[in-house]
Amino acid sequence: MKKNNNTNSKKAGPIQFNDSDELLDIRYDNIFKAVFTKDTPNSRGALSGLISALIKRKVTVQTIIANEPPAESVFNRNIRFDIACKAKTGEFINIEMTFYPESYELERLEYFASRQFSGQNIKGIDKDYSDLKETYQIAILGKERFFSDEVLVHTFHYFDSVNSVSLPGKIRIITLELLKAESIVSKPINKMGIQEAWSVFFQYLTDCDKREIINEILQKEAEIKMASETLIEISRDEIERARLTSELKYILDNQSMRVSAKREGEKIGFKKGEKKGKKEIIDMLISGKPPQEIIKEYKAGNSK
Repeated sequence: MKKNNNTNSKKAGPIQFNDSDELLDIRYDNIFKAVFTKDTPNSRGALSGLISALIKRKVTVQTIIANEPPAESVFNRNIRFDIACKAKTGEFINIEMTFYPESYELERLEYFASRQFSGQNIKGIDKDYSDLKETYQIAILGKERFFSDEVLVHTFHYFDSVNSVSLPGKIRIITLELLKAESIVSKPINKMGIQEAWSVFFQYLTDCDKREIINEILQKEAEIKMASETLIEISRDEIERARLTSELKYILDNQSMRVSAKREGEKIGFKKGEKKGKKEIIDMLISGKPPQEIIKEYKAGNSK
């Protein structure tokens, strides 16, 4: 990465990305975790700012809970690098970046949100259920859209859909769909909300054609600037960059193998189905059935 004199520190003035800056893609979960879990004021401030934007109230992260290998680990790379943390006011928050969400992503979020809530310890003679703290399961979703509307951020909690009554429970599932940033990126920066600014930052950070927009966002949003400064440090650290690139290669290799296996399976299934269909047609012709009846039966069989 070429050295950019404007991106060394806060003291050096406003942070600016050049077209030639080679930035790691923060949409990959290992890089996301590396940016938001470093033990620095910038990293912690960025994490607090991101969570506050999605929850829509001020949250200060007090503790990051090591429920997975830390960002420095190069082992156990077959797991997701989510960030489990605790706010100063006691709320439990799990936030993760998922570049390639699975079809079961929403069920997965529900499962881990309930586990996070029920995992709280309220045993003891001086505690009851009212001591349970709010829990948040937050997912930033990359390459898939799960909801057909154009709402960028969804917040889910208990709701009686028949009588339109909400239960003021303490479990929240929040989703941010990055593909919806496409309809936002052309908005004037001064008209972007904080959730919109984060989504554009994540989605277009590595797009050189959008560098001017990203730079404007950095001047407007302090916490996004903190995340960028941390990413710059990581991108310039040769050891850190090599580690993250190795982990990214592992992620992409696995993704490619899954996609290739799926495509090959579909191809084999199609060929088997085609071969079986031809044999059925031949058998019906030999039996002496009229062509019109054969076509009708074949169409009926394929529609099942």
